[in-house]
Amino acid sequence: MTQFREGPSEAINPDSRKGQHVALLMVSLEGGGVQKSLLHLAQALADRGHSVDLVLYKAQGDFVDSVPSTIRVVALESAPVWIGRLLAFRAAPEHFLHLALPILLPLKPQVTLRCLPALVRYLREERPVVLFSADTYLNLIALWAKRLAGISVHTVISERVHLSSHLRDGAKRRKWRWRFIVPLLRRTYPEADRIIAVSHGVADDLRALAGLPPELVTTVYNPVVDSELANKADASIDHPWFKPGAPPVIIAVGRLTEQKDFPTLLRAFSQVRAQRQARLLLLGEGEMRGKLEALARELGIDRDVSLSGFTNNPFAYMARAAVFVLSSAYEGLPGVLIQALACGCPVVSTDCPSGAAEILENGQYGRLVPVGDPAAMAQAILSTLEAPPDRGLLQKRASLFSVDRAVEQYLEVLFAPT
Repeated sequence: MTQFREGPSEAINPDSRKGQHVALLMVSLEGGGVQKSLLHLAQALADRGHSVDLVLYKAQGDFVDSVPSTIRVVALESAPVWIGRLLAFRAAPEHFLHLALPILLPLKPQVTLRCLPALVRYLREERPVVLFSADTYLNLIALWAKRLAGISVHTVISERVHLSSHLRDGAKRRKWRWRFIVPLLRRTYPEADRIIAVSHGVADDLRALAGLPPELVTTVYNPVVDSELANKADASIDHPWFKPGAPPVIIAVGRLTEQKDFPTLLRAFSQVRAQRQARLLLLGEGEMRGKLEALARELGIDRDVSLSGFTNNPFAYMARAAVFVLSSAYEGLPGVLIQALACGCPVVSTDCPSGAAEILENGQYGRLVPVGDPAAMAQAILSTLEAPPDRGLLQKRASLFSVDRAVEQYLEVLFAPT
C-alpha cells in the first residue's frame, strides 16, 4: 500500500456519526461522472467531520488536482495478477465454478485484481468503519478483501449503470470476464451490508439480474449539483462559436465510447443542419474519436462539428448552449443531464435504461426520444430550438439532485446498523 498524500488524522468514534473513518474505493481519478460524484461525496463527508480516504487502484487522472487537502489519497500497490486471482479463490473457494470464467481463466484478466492484496493490508492496518465501492469489479474485490482481512467493516457497494444493458454492450460481450459475471454477482453481492443503486431503474434491474432481496438495495440519487456549479457556469469562455449573433450551439458531454452513441447524435445533427444553421460541440475524449471525426466528414458536417476534448469546466459551455443532448444507449443516472438542467440549458435525451426519464419526469423537463433514432432526435432538437423551456424551471428541477440532499441519504445508508 502506497500513501499518495497525507490527509487529516482524526480519532474514530464508533458511537457517533461524526468523526467516522470512511474509505471510498475507486479505480482512478480519470474524468467521468462516477469520479466526479464520488469526489462530491468525499468532500461532503469531510465537511461533516469524517475522516475520508480515497483508496485508488491508480492515483492518476484528470481529477487528481481537484482532491481537497482535507481528504487523504491512498494508492494501492499493484501485485502480479496471479496473486489477485489466488486471493480471490482463497476468499471464496466455495464459488470456484463461478470464479473460473470471469476471474481465474481469462487471458486478459480484470486489471483491478492486482490491488486485492494491498486492499486487504489497508483494511487490516487502517480499519475504516465504512468501505464504499462503486464499480462492478471493485465491488467484488471489496467484498473479497473484507473476507480475507477478517475485520468488521460496514461494506456498502454501488451500481452506477443499468447492468443488463451494460452486459449487452458489444465491447463487453467480447470479453469473457463480462459474459460470465452474473452468476458470480448472484453469489457475492448478497454479502454486502447494503447496496446503493443510483436510480430506480438500476435498482429494479439489479434486483432481477442478481436475485437480490428487495430490502438490500436502496436507491440514492448521485450527489451532482454543488455550490460551485453556478460559479463555474458563470465563468467566461473564449470560443468563437459563442460570440453574439453566432448560430445556436448544440452540446454533448461524455466519453467518446459506444455507450454514449454519438454516431446517432451526428446523424441527427446532420438532419438538423439540413434545415437550419447550427453547430455541434462534443466535450469529452475516448477511443471513438477517429470514427466520429470520419463520420462527421462523411456526413458533410465536419465544419460545424467540434470534438474539443475533455474540459474541467463543461458548465460554462452548457450555460451558453442552446440545447444539451444525451444520446446514450444506456446509463445509470446521467449526471451530465442533471448538470445541464442546473445550468439552465434545455435538454433532449434518449429514453435509455435508465435514469433519464426519472430526471426529466417522463418528458416534463425535456424531450425524450427512442435510443438510436436520429430522425426523432433531430425533430426533438429542432422543436427545442424553436420553443425552449423556461430556464428557471429547469434549474429548480436540478436542485432536487443537490449534494446536500444526496449526502444526507448516503449517511443513512453508510452508517446504518447491521
